[in-house]
Amino acid sequence: MNTITIIWVAIPFFLGFMIFLIPKLNRHLTLWGTIASAAYAFQLFLEPSPIKLNLLDSFGVTLIADQLSGYFILTNALVTAAVVIYCWHSDKTAFFLAQTILVHGSLNAAFICADFVSLYVALEVSGIAAFLLIAYPRSDRSIWVGLRYLFVSNTSMLFYLVGAVLVYQTHHSFSFASLKGSPPEALALIFLGLFIKAGIFVSGLWLPLTHSESETPVSALMSGIVVKASILPLLRCALISDEINSIVSIFGVGTALMGVSYAVLEKDTKRMLAFHTISQLGFILVAPAVGGFYALTHGLVKSSLFLIAGSLPSRNFKELQNKPINTTIWIPLVIASLSISGFPLLAGFGAKFLTMKNLESWQFIAMNVAAVGTSISFAKFIFLPHIKDAEQNIKSDFWTAIIFLITGLIAVNLIYLQAYDIAGITKAITTIAIGWLAYHLIFKKLSIYLPRVFEEFEHLVGVMSLTLILLFWMAFP
Repeated sequence: MNTITIIWVAIPFFLGFMIFLIPKLNRHLTLWGTIASAAYAFQLFLEPSPIKLNLLDSFGVTLIADQLSGYFILTNALVTAAVVIYCWHSDKTAFFLAQTILVHGSLNAAFICADFVSLYVALEVSGIAAFLLIAYPRSDRSIWVGLRYLFVSNTSMLFYLVGAVLVYQTHHSFSFASLKGSPPEALALIFLGLFIKAGIFVSGLWLPLTHSESETPVSALMSGIVVKASILPLLRCALISDEINSIVSIFGVGTALMGVSYAVLEKDTKRMLAFHTISQLGFILVAPAVGGFYALTHGLVKSSLFLIAGSLPSRNFKELQNKPINTTIWIPLVIASLSISGFPLLAGFGAKFLTMKNLESWQFIAMNVAAVGTSISFAKFIFLPHIKDAEQNIKSDFWTAIIFLITGLIAVNLIYLQAYDIAGITKAITTIAIGWLAYHLIFKKLSIYLPRVFEEFEHLVGVMSLTLILLFWMAFP
């Protein structure tokens, strides 16, 4: 299995090279790369013990592939496959598909890294390829958004590298396990880098502009899987010790509440989805032991919602309230919205139930408030007016991708059937009902526009500094 793992890591990069040699096969080669990842993920679920590899022993490069990795790898495979299907008959060039499979491959590598150096390399490769996808249209706006993303990403990795060096000075090892017993400043700097990269808490305020201004398939890829490249390392670090777990959990709660607070008041569809991505990352972090399952369900939902949002006649919720959408678009929009709200028979129900079951007592109230906020946010989609014969100009590839993702949401629901008891179903429906009631009585009538001052480029470094101070304060005790 070790040899298979090394070959699997290399396959996407080989396919990316082949795309430039045989550009006519770009879509087929990219799709085959995602199929290989899905097959490997299923194999990990069947393995009785984690697969551990030690490469370049003197440099401490170690890889671990286990069931937790499997959830993220499967998410990567399904989301990337949906994006490729969506772009199948589009005018996307071989360059676009090559960067897509390179992002896919570098994320796979990040999901099995167990040391800070190999993780750094994987994150940097994925960041550069993601920048090229964001800037692909080559318009002034896309290039600016891409450069902004690259700046934030590279700045975060500078903090990360300094922290990794401090870990090595203490233990002469770059392994994640060496974080335990390292100086508090090492933990603070590494976590700051990962928080910024993933979009955690106030460090994630760079994310909405990047995801909302990118092309539709790129937004789906970024929100569905790319932001999770730094989430899995945080989950692994949280499992090292109770002290580190407490820091990750606290930021998870703060992230969930901050993201949903913005989302319930946002009037732009893609920005609302981006803010909600921040909130859902918080749900993944609050219960590290079961975060993989939640990451899978979120990836399927959020990629489908971004693809659907890109096909709506407007990004403004006010305009959509006055311009009914086609019922055939509204149906998958409702299914995905119900899933992320935790409605039974869909994957989000089991994921939320499992997460809530693994919460600490101090997290319970805050995360239930965040769950109600999720229902309020997606009530904006669910209660949009719709008619059967509204005009629509949607390509068949859109429907193939959406059916693929929605089918995944129904199938993944079967992973955790233990959630289906009277208490779990009743709580889920009650939470959603409270959210819908709050939406109709309060939030639908609100006209509050949140300031974007903290999202401005010149303020992002200040936000990073505030997060670093908070991390130092939490790590020193």
